[in-house]
Amino acid sequence: MTLAIMLQGTASDVGKSVLVAGLCRIFYQDGLKTAPFKSQNMALNSGITPDGQEMGRAQIFQAQAAGIVPDVRMNPVLLKPTSDRKAQVVLMGKVATDMDAVSYHDYKPHLRAQIMRVWQSLAQEYDALVLEGAGSPAEINLRDRDIVNMGMAEMAACPVILVADIDRGGVFAAIYGTLALLQPHERWRVKGVIINKFRGDVALLTPGIKQIEELTGVPVIGVMPWLEVDLEDEDGVALQRGKYLNTAERALDIAVVQFPHISNFTDFNALAAQPDVRVHYVRSPDALQGADLVILPGSKNTLGDLNWLRESGLAKAVLARHRAGVPTIGVCGGYQMLGETIVDEVESGLGTQPGLGLLNTVTHFAQDKTTTLVEARLQETLPGWLANCAGLALRGYEIHMGETTLQSGCRPALWLEKNGQRVADGAVSDDGLVFGTYLHGLFDSDAFTRALLNGLRERKGLGPLDIAVNYADYKAQQFDILADAMRKHIDIDRIYQIMQQHQEQTC
Repeated sequence: MTLAIMLQGTASDVGKSVLVAGLCRIFYQDGLKTAPFKSQNMALNSGITPDGQEMGRAQIFQAQAAGIVPDVRMNPVLLKPTSDRKAQVVLMGKVATDMDAVSYHDYKPHLRAQIMRVWQSLAQEYDALVLEGAGSPAEINLRDRDIVNMGMAEMAACPVILVADIDRGGVFAAIYGTLALLQPHERWRVKGVIINKFRGDVALLTPGIKQIEELTGVPVIGVMPWLEVDLEDEDGVALQRGKYLNTAERALDIAVVQFPHISNFTDFNALAAQPDVRVHYVRSPDALQGADLVILPGSKNTLGDLNWLRESGLAKAVLARHRAGVPTIGVCGGYQMLGETIVDEVESGLGTQPGLGLLNTVTHFAQDKTTTLVEARLQETLPGWLANCAGLALRGYEIHMGETTLQSGCRPALWLEKNGQRVADGAVSDDGLVFGTYLHGLFDSDAFTRALLNGLRERKGLGPLDIAVNYADYKAQQFDILADAMRKHIDIDRIYQIMQQHQEQTC
């Protein structure tokens, strides 16, 4: 019978996703065939499986930590917010519909049977499954239709470890309050607590740990220190909390515009891992000053975010940087914004709107979403600072509902290999200063990223840097650093005991 453990949190952004990845890595190191699972994920960071299904980025990097290929069954329900009240509902990797919060709450009971089938199929294939909850299990207004916290733990008949974030303060109140609001049959499932993101001498926590264990009857099985490990974040909460506020001095300064509905900002983690690069996310015009490269990232609401870009003054600032000769790259929604016209009767319903006019393209939104992994190759000749990138191979993935048509004087940036056919993608200006593509994950291609950065270095009068970061190896190293720290600061033997004892009780 499959071993299983579930991590739930006292709140969002307490570190569940990273700790799940760490457990996946530990079990993988210990020889167990392991998979992550999150029944319902709400995030704008998503990725594509090898068979073209869309799922949350968190479960993708957790699968990578476990040494396996991502499978959409690991995240059967993905919610991608399109506004403050609505979200696109992705079921088993395909877009189902858009729903408001009330409609989705009413719809959730219909998902239970499908989630259970998926869970059971994974349980038949893996030695261990590590589940992740969402938000907090103490959201009592949602309890009756819960499918992701205690509702999922009950479906899977698995024990729960509660994760609490001490960095934001009030950790003992959060632990006590969460457990107090659980029903007795739910509280019974909680077999341990992990205090996460601690800074300082753990001895100072000892009296509090003793008291909270006495008050709740639940042992604290680990205190994880604040860990400088470079792993992907599930959603924009990390941006809002300033995790990516980078003040380090580096040779190259890259500014990524932080749209209100920014998606797939994990595209730029590989850039941030480079030794000569400072990546920072900007929400004001002044923050673009000094940037060597401006990037417009993906967006789940392209026209809404384009309007915000104009209202915030950032559109004028982007155009001013372009006139000053600073290169601009647009990825997916950002690529669409760079064009002349966007026609959207699907995503935002805002109709026809002008783009920034930096590329002579027209984008029409469609009902069907393109989701696929692709191999690509850049144009054999590229102008200006992009010349060193010409002809290089790329790997990435597409997630978009728009189709962009190049007009006169505009040429494709690269070619995709699809079903044995060469298909044009993206656009590049005649001077090379504007480059757009639908390809997410393009900076994970090491040779391309170093060639692009060396092009920027040359523009600044700097010599090329020959050190190329192998991003796949870098991520594997980060997983190992995380696993080592968790073995040191969490009672992993106790977690094994919890899983085995619970397995015996349910047999």
